[in-house]
Order: sequence, then C-alpha cells, then structure tokens
Amino acid sequence: MPSVPTALALALSETAHAVEGVLDRLLPKSEFPENKLFEAMRYATLNGGKRLRPFLLMSSARIFGVSDACALRAAAAVECVHCYSLVHDDLPAMDNSDLRRGIPTAHKKFDEATAVLAGDALLTVAFEILSDPRTHEDPQVRCRLVSALAKASGMNGMVGGQMLDLIAETTQLDIGAITRLQRMKTGELIAVSTEAGAILGKASAQHTNALRAYAHDLGLAFQIVDDLLDAEGTEEETGKPVGRDAEAGKATFVTILGAERARSQAVLLSEQAVNHLSVFEGRAKQLEDVARFVVDRKK
Repeated sequence: MPSVPTALALALSETAHAVEGVLDRLLPKSEFPENKLFEAMRYATLNGGKRLRPFLLMSSARIFGVSDACALRAAAAVECVHCYSLVHDDLPAMDNSDLRRGIPTAHKKFDEATAVLAGDALLTVAFEILSDPRTHEDPQVRCRLVSALAKASGMNGMVGGQMLDLIAETTQLDIGAITRLQRMKTGELIAVSTEAGAILGKASAQHTNALRAYAHDLGLAFQIVDDLLDAEGTEEETGKPVGRDAEAGKATFVTILGAERARSQAVLLSEQAVNHLSVFEGRAKQLEDVARFVVDRKK
C-alpha cells in the first residue's frame, strides 16, 4: 500500500503534536493518592495514536476561520472520548486485548478497576472541556458541542454500537445490521469530530450537512479497512492483536463481502466522501486527502 502523502503526513503530525500539548496541560497530575487514576488517564491518551478525529475537527474548523486555540480544545475533548472508548473496549469484559498502539493496554499496565475509572474520568472531562468558555465565547455554541458529542458517544451512537458489536459475537448479522453497527460504533464519533468544526464556526446548514455526509462515508470506509487489517494485517503493523473477529466468529464487512469486494467498497465510499466536499470549492483539501488516505493505511 502507498505511504501517506508528505503534505498530509506533516499536517497529521503537526495536529497530533498540538493536540497532545493541549491534552498534557488539561489532564491532571497530583501528589495525592488518587494520582494513580491521573496516571492511567494520561497513559491512555498520551502514548501515540493517529489523532484522526482531532485532525478532522481542526481541518473542518479552519474552513470557517475558527481560531486554532478554540478548535484545539474541542479536538482534545473528542480525543478524550475516543481514548476512553479504547480503554473500555480493551477490557476483559469486552475485547480482552493486551496490546494497544504497540504497548500494554491500560488494564494490563494498571489494573481493571483503575482502567474502568480512567475511562469514566476521560469521558466526563471531555464535557468539562467543551463547557468551558475558553472553548468558545458563545454559550449556545458550547451547548451545541456538548449535545452533539453526547449523542455521538451515547446509547444511540458509540456505546449503542458497542452493544451491537457484543451481540454480533453470538448472533449472525446481515450487511445492513453490520453497516448500522459500524455507523454507530465508529462513524458517529468521526461524524461529530467533523461537524464540530462547523458548529464552532456557526456554519450554514448546507455546509454542516455536507460535512456530516462526508464523515459518514469516511467512517464506513475507515471501518471496512479496519476489518481488512484485522483479517490480513499483522500485529507489528497495526500495534494491536489481529484476527480477533474471526476468532469470535463475528460477521464483518470482510466475511460478508469478501476481501476484494470490501476493498472496492471502501474505495467507493472514499470517493463519495470527497464528492460531498465540492460545496467548499477547494477549501477542504485536507479532508479530501484524509478520505483517500484511510483506504491506504496499514494501522
């Protein structure tokens, strides 16, 4: 597979560095006994990752002239929710994973109870960040951000999708149900990351809807590639265990469509995602590049 285009790789790296700086400042340190919790929170968020969701938020925010200072805080909040979901997803009660981003998972580094609490704390601090006036001076904008992230990450979004994922271990799902599962589990957080830039910029309904349509196609393409990596990738490439879906007997895009058709579908979704951005007349180039990148990634 081709490597990440140089300009995109640089932009992703710069955004990741900036967001990690904000996270480092926002996540607490302490000399009190509960510092074990803070250490676990920091461990789960500050040890690498693509930072794709923050990048989507920053890229969309710049279309509308939002200041980087505001966008970075919102991006950090979204990344806190994403990292909390990974901590809980890796737990023995869920995927029972020992490795994440090439290092031991939070419950292996600390313990299960601490990992649960770290995930809980990361989820709640995300909304603390969004509700702070430093994220945006307009309280209505802050309320819209909080509401959007809550819906995307809750029972009708990521958490509901995780429940469907658990059901998929014992119930054979068809392609429609798998698509709905992945839209909820993965797609909604990707969608809200992209849409948040429009919320911060008080964008028109047309522009907001275009970004949401882009993100939904992007999210499905991303998940199809995840399924392909689980089926065909290596632990060294992905930084996490592979072959878990097959072991669990889960239906995925790959098991239903086959690898070749699944890959073709991911490419088609990527192209559709790019087409949704035509309303921005070239001002969403980074988002276009991301849509093409997700189908070529190896981790």
